[in-house]
Amino acid sequence: MKAILMTGVGNSEVLQMRELPKPNLTGDTELLIKLHAAGINPIDTKIRKRGTFYPEKMPAILGCDGAGVVEAVGINVKNFRIGDEVYFCHGGLGDRQGNYAEYTTIDEQFVAHKPKSISFAEAAAAPLVLITAWEALYERGRLEPGEKVLIHAGAGGVGHVAIQLAKLKGADVCTTVSSQEKANFVRRLGADYPIFYQQTDFVQAALNWTNGEGVDLLFDTVGKDTLQKSFPAVRFYGDVVTILEPAADTVWKVARSRNLRISLELMLTPMLQGLVSAQQHQTEILRQCAKWMDAGELKIHVAHQFPLKDAARAHQLLENGSMMGKVILVVGDG
Repeated sequence: MKAILMTGVGNSEVLQMRELPKPNLTGDTELLIKLHAAGINPIDTKIRKRGTFYPEKMPAILGCDGAGVVEAVGINVKNFRIGDEVYFCHGGLGDRQGNYAEYTTIDEQFVAHKPKSISFAEAAAAPLVLITAWEALYERGRLEPGEKVLIHAGAGGVGHVAIQLAKLKGADVCTTVSSQEKANFVRRLGADYPIFYQQTDFVQAALNWTNGEGVDLLFDTVGKDTLQKSFPAVRFYGDVVTILEPAADTVWKVARSRNLRISLELMLTPMLQGLVSAQQHQTEILRQCAKWMDAGELKIHVAHQFPLKDAARAHQLLENGSMMGKVILVVGDG
């Protein structure tokens, strides 16, 4: 099979197309997947620049998100048949093979049926961001109907699905954007109030929007000093969830004085720590989101598609920042 190997640590040029043996089923409950598309996420570019979580297993195939068709099944597989279309978030961290490849194997318990109404490209763009936004809003942030949420970078990969998940819960959403194009985009997704953060103090805007009380939940997808700057925008006893590691020099005084509940969201923990029940739960999230996508209530925006051989170019584009939606690799005929 053709695959993109991360041959070393460094810039995008370390991603090289190689011809590798097609993987074989090694477990009775495994599936052999012919991949049609692979999602690209910021974690991929970070791993490429810093090294994988398992440096002793280099070279590596990156890519946590995949979508494709079941080509073979283990003798004890119960829920899938040859020809089934599937999507999943598994591998790509340096241990198990990722999805920048034509084929992969995966245990059936970590696989969901692909939404019938969307393309393989859209399906491959979805898993990591869906799980991240779901866990952040519904589980860490304990979002309830009628609450008000501030989502940073609402036009981004995680942000654009977080807006939709918040609206599906019955919340009101304000979100930071950098352009009129992005404001129009997030409004189409259901956002109630786009805040042009480069021209407007987003804290004051959020306070004005909530009659001075502050939002019930802040969802930070940006990191750096944005987390600290956001504390005054959250109501007393409100919730803050971030998907980035807080900076070492973060000043927590405002958060403490407002009795904010701070939560960290890293959806990769179950895969990194081998937490099987948590991985199964994440797969159930994908099953529920598939129902919403097929009902037309949840959409994934693919901004750019690249052929597998152009993985390096795709990384460069993602690293340039200011992306609306997701970047994916089309494998084979897609």
